[in-house]
Amino acid sequence: MTAAGKGVSPPYVPPGLAGESSVNRASFLGPRIPPQVEAMAKSLQELEKELFRKLLKATVSALEGKECQASVKMVAENANLSDGQLAVLLSGMYALLREALRLPTSSLKQEVFKEDLKSLRIPEEFIADFATVVFGNRRPLLEAALQKQGNRLPGIDDFKWRVDVTISTSSLARALQPSILMQLKLSDGSAHRFEVPVAKFQELRYNIALILKEMNDLEKRSILKIQD
Repeated sequence: MTAAGKGVSPPYVPPGLAGESSVNRASFLGPRIPPQVEAMAKSLQELEKELFRKLLKATVSALEGKECQASVKMVAENANLSDGQLAVLLSGMYALLREALRLPTSSLKQEVFKEDLKSLRIPEEFIADFATVVFGNRRPLLEAALQKQGNRLPGIDDFKWRVDVTISTSSLARALQPSILMQLKLSDGSAHRFEVPVAKFQELRYNIALILKEMNDLEKRSILKIQD
């Protein structure tokens, strides 16, 4: 099999911005292409289309949370592929589709998706099939299945706080210094209580405000790029 050369990843720019070539932005897969996707792309160079579609169908079934071992076993028995080659193809397809489906279609455009796959040297006929999965009618079902499969952190059900001043303490540095007491109740039933010095709280507030500003600037930039 012919190995595709590895290029240097360009600086990260959020995907889906129209008017930008793949040279000036990172792939939708991130600034560094996952190794399983790179290996899969190389293995596709000499793969027959019929076999590719069977493997893609099995991968989509796995993404939907369905049992696909029987279909994969059948493909493996009829195809001239080793267990290692089969694992490379399936894991790479799964990783590629999973990452693409995690991005909303407003951020990842179909033409950008196809351009990124071209840069991986994936054959054109296979790119069309990948695009059909990511942007086709089954997308809502795939997104819902991925959300169920994903690990979710508990949310905040209740939040309480108060300002406290320590009057008597063994540390003179903390005497009469205000602090903020916080108590969180999470959706999993657990409760957490912690103390934050005012200086640290101000630092946290500043950093959150900075992140929100950067997100707002990025959103404005995306809108401008799409409208151009």
